[in-house]
Amino acid sequence: MKGKILTGAGLLLIAAALLLTVYNIRESDRAGAESEEMVVRLESLTAALPERLEREKKELVPEYKKNPEMEMPTVEVNGQECVGMIEIPALGLKLPVISEWSDAKLKKAPCRYSGSAYLKNMIIAGHNYRTHFSGIKRLNPGDSVVFTDADGNVFSYEVAEIETVGGYDIEKMEAGDWDLTLFTCTNKGKARAAVRCREIEE
Repeated sequence: MKGKILTGAGLLLIAAALLLTVYNIRESDRAGAESEEMVVRLESLTAALPERLEREKKELVPEYKKNPEMEMPTVEVNGQECVGMIEIPALGLKLPVISEWSDAKLKKAPCRYSGSAYLKNMIIAGHNYRTHFSGIKRLNPGDSVVFTDADGNVFSYEVAEIETVGGYDIEKMEAGDWDLTLFTCTNKGKARAAVRCREIEE
């Protein structure tokens, strides 16, 4: 009798694990589709910017260089205020970056956790979805990361190092003189994988 109970409990646990796996895959696919739609919209909204930016380059210094303390501009995409897009060629990723983070917003796209590209201290958080930041743990030093702000200014970075940070160790996440940090949960969710990047100056 005890063996039958244990077998039944084991089967229930396996079924629950399968259901959780299916749910996680569906959530990742949904988030990926939503992010892709947001990127298309972002690109269409900023399509007219290159001509203006080329003119500004010839005429004057970009506003963010004169005033790096300024707020990063945003553009509304599908009801979300976005500060720009992040592109990670090694992973084939191009994702919107929502201006402020919350659990609900992270389910849609990566979010700015803190800082600014202009102050060279931006931290971007992303869910461990396959279609979001799951792959950042596989990046290597020297890999390229590109952030384009809502005004079309492009910031190029390269990965310097990857470290594991405690799940609640906010101080360590924000520590160091890094130009850009990307982070996501590890598979077990108890720690964070933090990708530290340096800006490549032109």
